Amino acid sequence: MANVKGHKSHDLGLHQEVLTGRTQQVFFNPEESENFFYQDSYNVDFNKRTTIDVDKLTCKDVNKKIKDLMNKGYGTIVLKNPGAKHSLGVGILNKLNLIIEGSLGYFGVGSIDGPVVRISGRVGAALRGGDLICKGSVGARSGIDMKGGTIIVGGDAGAFTGFMMQRGRIVILGDVGPNLGDSLYDGTIFVGGKIESLGADAVEAEMTDLDVDWLKRKLKVAEIDKKIDFNKMTKIVSGKKLWNYDNLEPTERKGAI
Repeated sequence: MANVKGHKSHDLGLHQEVLTGRTQQVFFNPEESENFFYQDSYNVDFNKRTTIDVDKLTCKDVNKKIKDLMNKGYGTIVLKNPGAKHSLGVGILNKLNLIIEGSLGYFGVGSIDGPVVRISGRVGAALRGGDLICKGSVGARSGIDMKGGTIIVGGDAGAFTGFMMQRGRIVILGDVGPNLGDSLYDGTIFVGGKIESLGADAVEAEMTDLDVDWLKRKLKVAEIDKKIDFNKMTKIVSGKKLWNYDNLEPTERKGAI
């Protein structure tokens, strides 16, 4: 097997933890873009649009309706009155424009691959992959228990952003409240504005050319055209004191938390 230890992804901090038990099976050939879909996916038309009123429906009913509508060729589906119900829009392995007018509960749009989702309200925790883009500001504990992917915030962020973050990256172009990255296990946070305070085990790190190149690409894809001096952004990573918390002396534990 080829040696990948010299790959630039190591310099970006993406290989600081050994992962086991993940499949190495290849499902798609990236050179065959026209076949870059699941075998049983539906042929949908983004111009074909419909609405589901979630108010009096269970999450199971809503998810079944979404599947039935995709089977009929609907490529744009709007969920109205979601009422912060849990597990809405989960398990969608298909191209789809999913628009949610309101807030989601836990596990919303979980285990999906293919949809572009727009949410006008709040969302749940534990992002595992993909890009979550908010061009405005976000509240407290954004990115809580984050396990992968990227969160991009065009404005400010509240207290405890990145709390118990385990993997992935958060980009905040504005200011951040207190306890940024509290109990940060792994991952990277970039901040363009002021940081009120850092949380337990969150420390500053040096910005690299790779970081700057990655930020430029990500913000271009996110269609955020603010003028930013990326070299002046603050980079936050884990101090790794909590990695071996049980082995620390009492005085060291007090300093870590």
